[in-house]
Amino acid sequence: MAFDPLDTITAASAALAAGTISAVELVQAHLDGIASSGLNAFLALNPHALAEARVVDDRRAREALGPLAGIPIAIKDQLCTVGIATTAGSKMLAGWVPPYDATAVARLKAAGAIILGKTNQDEYAMGSSSESSAFGAVKNPWDPNKVPGGSSGGSAAAVAANLALGALGTDTGGSVRQPASFCGLVGLKPTYGRVSRYGAIAYASSFDQIGPLARTAEDTALLYQAIAGHDPQDGTTHPSPVAAFTPTRDLSGVRIGVADEYLGDGVTTAVATAVQAALKVLEGQGATLVKVSLPHTSYAVAVYYLLATAEASSNLGRFDGLRFGHRSAAHVSDVAELYARSRAEGFGPEVRKRIMLGTFALSSGYYDAYYERAQKVRTLIRRDFDQAFADVDLIATPTSPFVAFGHGERSADPLAMYLADVFTVPVSLAGTAALSVPCGFDAAGLPIGLQLIGPPLAEDRLLAAAHLYQQHTDHHLRRRAEAA
Repeated sequence: MAFDPLDTITAASAALAAGTISAVELVQAHLDGIASSGLNAFLALNPHALAEARVVDDRRAREALGPLAGIPIAIKDQLCTVGIATTAGSKMLAGWVPPYDATAVARLKAAGAIILGKTNQDEYAMGSSSESSAFGAVKNPWDPNKVPGGSSGGSAAAVAANLALGALGTDTGGSVRQPASFCGLVGLKPTYGRVSRYGAIAYASSFDQIGPLARTAEDTALLYQAIAGHDPQDGTTHPSPVAAFTPTRDLSGVRIGVADEYLGDGVTTAVATAVQAALKVLEGQGATLVKVSLPHTSYAVAVYYLLATAEASSNLGRFDGLRFGHRSAAHVSDVAELYARSRAEGFGPEVRKRIMLGTFALSSGYYDAYYERAQKVRTLIRRDFDQAFADVDLIATPTSPFVAFGHGERSADPLAMYLADVFTVPVSLAGTAALSVPCGFDAAGLPIGLQLIGPPLAEDRLLAAAHLYQQHTDHHLRRRAEAA
């Protein structure tokens, strides 16, 4: 992963505008990198990428274009792309080519971005390591023996390895922020409803949100502003205008909350040290650190995995081999057996496990004890954030309690895997906005992320604070050779 001075969107955009590189040359360089990377970050490539880049070059010769025109972008395989296979990392959808684009993808295309292809992921976005893909695990560019995080691990690995200048992922319980942390990137989970979910294959509909990954907060803001905003095809999107990204000179008057619940047991020394150092940088730029309490944080993982799996069991019911998805070729005696065989063959073990957990939580006799009670605790978690944001502008926490772990290291212990998202799922339960920004490295040179959490629709505030932090640190400038 050698350093490339054009590995940010802003730098590449300036070079394209100046004519020092063409969109065709830029796209070809990234396609060459994908072919030789060995990270298993991509599942399918856009066969028309170079032709689309040529169109951008022709347009640029006649008119001024926006900052994303000609920029190579990777798309998580959870998002529909017309003419490019979309599998959600599952055999259930192997070979399926959508007839339409997800709204977020369509908006990037309208901005002139070039879709390079579809990135590998945990199957149906269910995972924290990008190991549960039916098409093989993704490797972390910083250390191929480590996971890149999940479920948007392919998108994160692609940007970190210079295989794309930016990417889209989906974040249900941390699936943009946690891979961003593990791969040394900025990853934004917008407020629920800020980005249209139209064309995103549903995992848990009250949590799912599409978000961008890039090297810098400035690049992330460009992607976010291209995809955000109301969409009549998604009735949950916010009608309010999207605030522009405006860099700030300092953080004077900004109150940043620090919660003991996020810096206690389970957080490694390296992560705690890096986060404390990041807080000092923010304080040095004028921010005031304020103690806040989020007392129901300890319930978040349990609540999330009850509610998300319940929604998954409903959403994935459509993939039965009869209406949608893989159909078993085995001889069957009735429709029930066709369902059972098709789903057993099409879904991997993690997906089957979550469907069973969700079905149990929703079943007669258990609904009140599990699902309904979990919804009540979700309300308490949301109130924790509402009360905290009455006193502070932002909240700072680690993104993950630890750095990227080894392949297979947590696969046999579901609880250990789920705890990778212990600091990201509370934000998802509350439906508010958050991002991860690189804030340091452990002794082995693996990236550490700082999570900044904002109130609903405060993405501009988050991005401005992250951008200022990056102006006074160099964590996002560090690169690691693939041979290291």
